[in-house]
Amino acid sequence: MQSINIVVINPLFMAAFMGTAALCIIVAIGALLGWSGPHPTLVLAGAVLYVVGNIVVTMTGNVPLNNALAAVDPASAEGAAVWARYLSTWTAWNHGRTATGLAAAACFILAWRWPTAA
Repeated sequence: MQSINIVVINPLFMAAFMGTAALCIIVAIGALLGWSGPHPTLVLAGAVLYVVGNIVVTMTGNVPLNNALAAVDPASAEGAAVWARYLSTWTAWNHGRTATGLAAAACFILAWRWPTAA
């Protein structure tokens, strides 16, 4: 996991991760200003779900865990203890990110596909 946490920090990943957040902020502004079509509440909900559930959770939950893991020798007793805490906590945060990402995607899809009143 220590090597994955190093390898994942690359321009392609960061562009996809932060680019999606930037796009969500843009569409949230559009929803607030009435630029996003007939379902601005769904657009705004999707944007908030993604930014809070993925970016904020990653920065406040997963990254500190990754940093703590990076600071220990994986072969040491301390490394084993950190890994045991890391595994369950990081997985819980990651499940939350997955759920909010799916919910955000559902909001965006519904905003685009939901019929409008005639």
